[in-house]
Amino acid sequence: MTEVIREGTTTRSQLDPIFYPKSLAVVGATATPGTVPYDILANIVQSGYQGRVYAVAPGKKSICGVPAYRYVLDLPETVDLAVIVFPAEVVDRALEQCGQKGIPAAIVISAGFREVGDAGRQREERLKELCRQYGISLIGPNCLGVINTDPAVRLNASFARAMPQPGPLAMLSQSGALCTAILDYARQRCIGFSKFVSFGNKAVVSEMDLLEYLAEDPQTTAILMYLEEISDGRRLYEVASRITRGPNPKPILLIKGARTSRGAAAASSHTGAMATEDAICDAVFEAAGILRVDTLEEMFDTAVLYTSQPLARGPRVGIVTNAGGPGVLATDAAIRFGLEVPPLSPSTRERLRQHLPATANMSNPVDVIGDARADRYQAAIQAVLEDPGIDQLVVILTPQSMTDIMAVADTVCSIAANSPKPIAASFMGGVDVAPAVARLEQAAVPHYRQPEDAMRAMANIQHILRMREMPQEDGPPSISEDSRQRSLAILEKAEPGLLPEVQALEILELYGIQVPAYRLCQSPEEAVQAAEEFGYPVVLRIHSRHVVHKTEIGGVILNLCDPESVRQGFEILRQRLREHVPEAEFEGVIVRKMIPAGYELIIGGKRDPSFGPIIMVGLGGIYVELWHAVAFALAPVTRNQARQLLARTNAAKLLSGLRGQKPGDVEAFIDAVLRVSYLLADCSRIAELDLNPVIVAEAGRGYAVADARILLR
Repeated sequence: MTEVIREGTTTRSQLDPIFYPKSLAVVGATATPGTVPYDILANIVQSGYQGRVYAVAPGKKSICGVPAYRYVLDLPETVDLAVIVFPAEVVDRALEQCGQKGIPAAIVISAGFREVGDAGRQREERLKELCRQYGISLIGPNCLGVINTDPAVRLNASFARAMPQPGPLAMLSQSGALCTAILDYARQRCIGFSKFVSFGNKAVVSEMDLLEYLAEDPQTTAILMYLEEISDGRRLYEVASRITRGPNPKPILLIKGARTSRGAAAASSHTGAMATEDAICDAVFEAAGILRVDTLEEMFDTAVLYTSQPLARGPRVGIVTNAGGPGVLATDAAIRFGLEVPPLSPSTRERLRQHLPATANMSNPVDVIGDARADRYQAAIQAVLEDPGIDQLVVILTPQSMTDIMAVADTVCSIAANSPKPIAASFMGGVDVAPAVARLEQAAVPHYRQPEDAMRAMANIQHILRMREMPQEDGPPSISEDSRQRSLAILEKAEPGLLPEVQALEILELYGIQVPAYRLCQSPEEAVQAAEEFGYPVVLRIHSRHVVHKTEIGGVILNLCDPESVRQGFEILRQRLREHVPEAEFEGVIVRKMIPAGYELIIGGKRDPSFGPIIMVGLGGIYVELWHAVAFALAPVTRNQARQLLARTNAAKLLSGLRGQKPGDVEAFIDAVLRVSYLLADCSRIAELDLNPVIVAEAGRGYAVADARILLR
């Protein structure tokens, strides 16, 4: 019985025919060298593919020594994989024949689908429909193809110029054109791959399906990704978290294109304005243990160090150089990236004195002086590596007239082969050091054009290890099921748009979020009565669903201390609404107990179309959009995650007590963040939420929400 493929649920067994086909057909092959259909077939044959190969090429008997057939249905057997390279207009007919033939997997190389507009989008929907109907796992369309260097298959079903060498890195890319540049760059640096996939439009098989496959791939030690769009951010977070923190963790290094923010200008809350796609991506990647890098060079610099060297126990770096200036630059870069360059132990310095000239620098960085040859380098490298206060080493060489460059490279390679600590090299220059650089890279010693690049890679690996060890789980807040249901009932009855403030406050109370005593009053006398019950001073706030930012129209009056000022304040607010927003309905005035001064923070939230509920924390009050001192996370968060979220902002420093001020109630505020995150996760009608400011009192005295806005979908 045919297994139906549903979007986002492709299993490992359904991907095996793509990566390990015992037979395949190139559908749409041509006999013209230099064309994509021909080059793909030639790559498959010339790469040493271990299975049976056929071509579907009307009017041809054979191509590249491979038998050719008119239609897919004419193939002499049901192959495992069809690589389709027909023009976009006829791909659906070829794919339908694949389904009729019982072929379980396909790669559609052809472009001309949703990337070209409505007509292409309709063609792509047709492919998805056929895959669902026939149970076909499909990579693409609009992609470079798939490469698997495993000797058991040696598959190069792509139009890349050359088969990469085997290695521990897997590469997933949404851009096919970028893949060709990556492969050429990797070949120059002797970087090998286990799997290489250009997934294009990901009509059926997504990056999440491929990540899950690679998580169990014994040939893959680290996963590299290039993404331009994220269609299911929540699933990406869940899948990546399992891979980066599982029993056999693998790092994921990612470049996310399209960093520019879009759509923020139309947001109706502080959170909506600041929660750009890029800011959310940064937060989600961090939480999932994904290392986001800015360039391909940084990606490979880090990945090569991770896969070729032992993992450093900590951030302490030793530096050996034959020139003072590069040592200073390396030290500055190490500290800038969060590493440490500690002093060497007295015993290590004494050991160095026995081998280095008196003019050498025996501290860290160790300067072996410009006339150093391989023996001096060897003595310094071994001494620094064996210092218990050093976790990793960078060897720097500048090509001076007396420097035996190749001998030093051989020395570094020999020591690195048996070192329990990671070693990286930076042989600075160009032509003179090129043969030695090739020697280092062939021996799997990571080489960097500049020492700063080595420090950045080492710092990135420390960051990967910190993310891996980050505590994730603790208990949810105590919110009763009755409170959840009552909140949902309020939201279900409410109209789309801004939720009336009294209802927003009621929902916050139900979730255990602290708000001061309040009452909606319809007359000056009701307001006075409420003020008498709460105790002076009080605050008056306009209540109208048509007013989002009350302070902009003078809709809040603070610190009223007697009945007459309350009566006058009520009338003033009514008059201000008529003047500034004449079309707005006056729904009364909220009387609230005045909140004592404290630290002003913000807790916000929004529902992102890809990532779902997002929570924001940071500095609040009127400065929130001026400073943008905020951080984001997927909701709901754990208590540990809420604490980490706060720590990523300047608000954490503020609450710690600056310039003699008393520390704020951090634990109470973290509890508020936790509860708001569950409110966002539970209530899908909430589009945006702002609690700004949340006024945090000194330690042990809690907090209070001064203003609450909830926007409903």
